[in-house]
Amino acid sequence: MEHVTFPPLLRVAICGGTHGNEMSGVYMVREMQRQKADQAGSVSITTVLTNPRAVDACRRYVDTDLNRCFTDALLSTSITDSTAYELRRAQELNNQLGPKGSEKAVDLLCDIHNTTANMGLCLIFYSIDWVTLHIYKYIQSKITSIPVRAIQLDIPPSEAYSLEAVGKRGFAIEVGPQPNGVVRADIFNAVKEAVDLTIEWLQGFNSGCTFEGGKVEAYTPVKIIDYPRDPTTSEITAAIHPQLQDNDFKPLTPGDPIFLSFSGDTVKHEGEELYPVFVNECAYYEKKIAFHLSKKITLTLPSISVKTD
Repeated sequence: MEHVTFPPLLRVAICGGTHGNEMSGVYMVREMQRQKADQAGSVSITTVLTNPRAVDACRRYVDTDLNRCFTDALLSTSITDSTAYELRRAQELNNQLGPKGSEKAVDLLCDIHNTTANMGLCLIFYSIDWVTLHIYKYIQSKITSIPVRAIQLDIPPSEAYSLEAVGKRGFAIEVGPQPNGVVRADIFNAVKEAVDLTIEWLQGFNSGCTFEGGKVEAYTPVKIIDYPRDPTTSEITAAIHPQLQDNDFKPLTPGDPIFLSFSGDTVKHEGEELYPVFVNECAYYEKKIAFHLSKKITLTLPSISVKTD
């Protein structure tokens, strides 16, 4: 592939607390603010505690999920006295860090999340963007304490619903397993290392380093699987099968057990081989999601460097 150049990436936003009970991002942002970490060489850093009311309450959200409020339609909704707090907050964040889709937006937005699922360290992004993928490749080459993977969401920019979509480029760092309302040192350290490596990569890029191309693997969600439910009450009638529990990103083949009913029956996977992610995520019970099924893809990256003319 031919070499590709991009303008300098001078402004980065590091965000946490979008979900108020996901504590790694909360404490990462607070620590960076305590250290007044607002500049690293050529990189200007903005740190934002994005959902302070939910953080204070140690809840995922107050009125509605903030990380579903950044579609173009919701960001352009008129604010009234009855508007949900998170929708109001989304528009404030869009004004501060965006506006989404504009030249005024920060060059890179990194939003930190935790999951109760055994996801390791996972970067989540929307577009196939060479800069984001090179950052992922760099982080993956440096971190050895935890598996590093990527999920690419195939969603048009106007419908991109999460905070990282506000930046010119962006990704979520999703790290787990970690219970809600808890901070684990190993998970926090993985987050810190990923943030530090992101800033290190940006400094190298801005200083003129060439990052060689190569191949990376990523996962693209293709299907949502809900729990088995009682047809009358809609109550869950089964749990994730022990053979699937904690086995995110491991191939799920036809006939593999996925649920164990409360009466002892096994439900098996049907269809093609796919990769489960966010298995038994606590926050997804209300969304009626037991796990996502994904395809594995291989992406070929060109070499990249900063544009100098």
